[in-house]
Amino acid sequence: MRFGLLGPLHAQIAGRAVPLNGPRQAKMLAALLIDANNTVAMERLVAVMWDRNAPATAVRQVQDAVSGLRRNLGACGAPASLISTRRGGYEIHLDQDQLDLLEFEHERHVCEQHTAPVEKAAALRRALACWRGNALVDTPSQALEIDAARLNERRVATQRQCLAIELDLGRHREVIDELAALLREHPYDEQAAEHLMVALYRCRRQGEALQVYERLRRTLADELGVDPAAPLRELHQRILTADPDLTATIPAQVPSPTAPQSPAPTVTGPAMALPVRQLPHDVPDFVGRTDALAEIAGLLGGPAPNRAPVVVVVGGPGVGKSCLVTHAARLAGAGFPDGQLYLDLAATSDQPRDPGLMLAEALRALSITGSAIPNGLSERAALYRSLLVDRRMLVVLDDAGHADQVLPLLPGAEGCAVLITSRTLLTQLPGARHIDLDVLSRAEARELFTGIVGRRRVEREPEEADAILDCCGNLPLAIRIASGKLTGRPAWSLRVLRERIEDESRRLAELRIGDLSVRASVELSLRLLPADAVRALSLLGLLGPSTLPGWVVGPLLDRPDGDEVLDTLVDASLVRLTATDALGEPRYRLHDLIRTCAVEIAASLPAEDKRDAIIRVLSVWLDLVGRGTDRLPPAGVLAAAPGTAPRRSLPDAVAGRFTADPLGWFDAERANLLGAVKLAVDWGQDELAWELAAGAATYYDHRCLYQDWQHGHRLALEAVEAAGNMHGASVLLRGLGQLYIYQDEFDRATRALESSLGLCQDGGDKRGEALSVAMLATVSRVQGRDDEALERVEHALAIATGAGDRVVEAQLSCSMGVMKLMQGKLDEAQSWFDGALGQARALGDDHRVAVVLRRYSRLHDRRGDPDEALRCLGQALTTFEELADERCAAYTLLEVGRVYAGRYDRDRASPALVRAAALFHRHGDRQDEATCWQLIGDLDAAAGAHHLAHQHRGRAQRLWNTIGDLNATKTPARPSSP
Repeated sequence: MRFGLLGPLHAQIAGRAVPLNGPRQAKMLAALLIDANNTVAMERLVAVMWDRNAPATAVRQVQDAVSGLRRNLGACGAPASLISTRRGGYEIHLDQDQLDLLEFEHERHVCEQHTAPVEKAAALRRALACWRGNALVDTPSQALEIDAARLNERRVATQRQCLAIELDLGRHREVIDELAALLREHPYDEQAAEHLMVALYRCRRQGEALQVYERLRRTLADELGVDPAAPLRELHQRILTADPDLTATIPAQVPSPTAPQSPAPTVTGPAMALPVRQLPHDVPDFVGRTDALAEIAGLLGGPAPNRAPVVVVVGGPGVGKSCLVTHAARLAGAGFPDGQLYLDLAATSDQPRDPGLMLAEALRALSITGSAIPNGLSERAALYRSLLVDRRMLVVLDDAGHADQVLPLLPGAEGCAVLITSRTLLTQLPGARHIDLDVLSRAEARELFTGIVGRRRVEREPEEADAILDCCGNLPLAIRIASGKLTGRPAWSLRVLRERIEDESRRLAELRIGDLSVRASVELSLRLLPADAVRALSLLGLLGPSTLPGWVVGPLLDRPDGDEVLDTLVDASLVRLTATDALGEPRYRLHDLIRTCAVEIAASLPAEDKRDAIIRVLSVWLDLVGRGTDRLPPAGVLAAAPGTAPRRSLPDAVAGRFTADPLGWFDAERANLLGAVKLAVDWGQDELAWELAAGAATYYDHRCLYQDWQHGHRLALEAVEAAGNMHGASVLLRGLGQLYIYQDEFDRATRALESSLGLCQDGGDKRGEALSVAMLATVSRVQGRDDEALERVEHALAIATGAGDRVVEAQLSCSMGVMKLMQGKLDEAQSWFDGALGQARALGDDHRVAVVLRRYSRLHDRRGDPDEALRCLGQALTTFEELADERCAAYTLLEVGRVYAGRYDRDRASPALVRAAALFHRHGDRQDEATCWQLIGDLDAAAGAHHLAHQHRGRAQRLWNTIGDLNATKTPARPSSP
């Protein structure tokens, strides 16, 4: 079995090629091979299959493609385990000798391990022998092209290293041809030039060595406006003076391997006498964009299979598209000796340029004037293409608006290429490759800002500089405006500008200097949008700085579906498609400055329209939270009767797709859950606020997200208390009480639960009253007040039974069994446990059944039947693990450890207790973690391992001391789950 991606994609099993049914299977295989023996996430596979605009069925289509790939591999004899399903993705399992990439990396690693130059060179030659051409040359995917470019660069780096070692070994004659070919392929590579000069000099070809230097010097001066670096200039001088040290080499110990045959030199045609040079001036302080520049360079000047005749750089207003394309075009100039045409199509201006006029301008640049220019658009386009057919020219089309404006300006010649900037996707252009340009990285933004403002000013106030960049959102236009203001006001401190732009309400007014303005740049894009898209953008701005799912546009506009409007905003680069989440759903975001513009636009809308739009979105959130919670393990003490907040449903098929994996959906929307609560509070919707906060509590409980839980509840609690919403306050206080119990903060739990109890009694909320009393009973039991705990459980059970609440009754029946067990009344405990088990099974509540079995196990153990206890615990643990309930699984492992500890079976008890302690530690449960370490210490002591016993008991005591400090008591509490 052999796979390859260092060249055309290759898959062979038992001597025959594996058939791949179309490009999708090829892309899936390539994506898996690049990350062999690692999980490849579903969102990565979606990105590989669709460069952008993945369909709603993307995840299903990826799954189908992988299934088909598995069938084809299996039909050729591959084992079924070759591609395995992992959480959130897939993984292909290969040995080193089964994939050329793994073999390549292995030989590079072997080189690093060797110290002898001969052995290092041999390892690198073996690594280079793994290559069959440029990586993945026949697998079209923008995502894969980036990986292929990275691999190709690694190949070149390996080749450079190998040639340098062989040159030091005295193999100068053998490496000359390979170095010359490398320099032709990378004409700015000073390291390759340096090695070639040394090799030629050692072959007594001093004149040719000096010619290499002179050609490189002219190339750098003409194309980049720079001189060779100091090391190369020094080498040039040493050759001129015949420095004898240049002939020194490392003695070779083994024969040299045969160097690969040098490719034939590239033959270029004669340059035009008067090439067209229309590119605008390059930006002198251009920074970063390394990946984008490399991608453009590869598309314009790479090998034929990878070359693209049309490259479209797409991005939002002010992101730096024109600067990037101008810089990239100048770097690519050597590949287009007949010159560069530059045409500004002005699509975002009041008067976009007509393609016929643009063709006339291009023809005049090509020396066609007056009556020689045809009148019709098609005739002009035909003449334009004819003039370029034998030329190698780069055409730059700046600020394009739509495909019809661009198509007549595309040359048909193979030697020509086109670079386009646009704020919208131009998907109708044949053979076009799109590069989505985002804002600068943090480091690039700081470099640009420092370069304009001056290093000393930035170093004096580094925190202010960071704050200014935050306000600019790393948008190049905003950074240039802010930097320009500071440059023109040398007496200003950075603090002055930061204070003026940190207020969002005046930020856009401040980010203006001369003709440059962020607001004006965004408004140019807005003029091209239909009215419903502008309205959607303004309302999206009100949702805050969040990464949002696409469905929000529908309720904002009061429509069943807002996908078409959202696509318009994405195509206009005003809303950015940032990622695809683990469920395969796309995620969108507004740049902060565009969001600020959107909020300004929304200010003109009626207040009632804005409030209604917000309520519609929040009511969908509430419905989805409810649907997701219904699919999680039952909420138990967190269950609360719904309030009166409005609920709005998405189509069942859509909502069902979102919540089919409820934990995955909650994980994807985790930040938005808190954002929705804050939005409800900000808009005075206290009922929505408390229901959203309380609705997420089951998820927070399941994932042990205590900070999120507390933050959301406190936000909503302030709102409901201010509004006098006593029912909402009682639910939130009860949720906080449960949270404090988990965190071993029993005094705070008591205060919150007593407040909740009083509100429930005043409002006649029987379920809330029963739950609050039951949770107070937990506090009493954990703190050792057993009689009080029993009294409270009985009281809570009476309330629940009287109200006919079977769910709470089943839960409290189990609690009664626990209390009777603690009193030593084993028969009564069994009766309560049997009743609770029957009630839970009648309700179809598998989680509650597992909880009762876990509690029941203690009774079996007390009666001297540890095998039955372990059977119950095994069933319970299986259920909890299937439901991914880590906390209940930890409680169960603690019980397993107790049972084995009672048998003095240290070998089985300790692993279970260590696992439980790790889970308790991750969830912040100090009480039960301490219990685990104490039991482990006791087992150590009984086994005579006194050093370990001291260590583990000390760890338990430190945890108990922490709990004591939190609750102002020195008495260690009992475990919260007996």
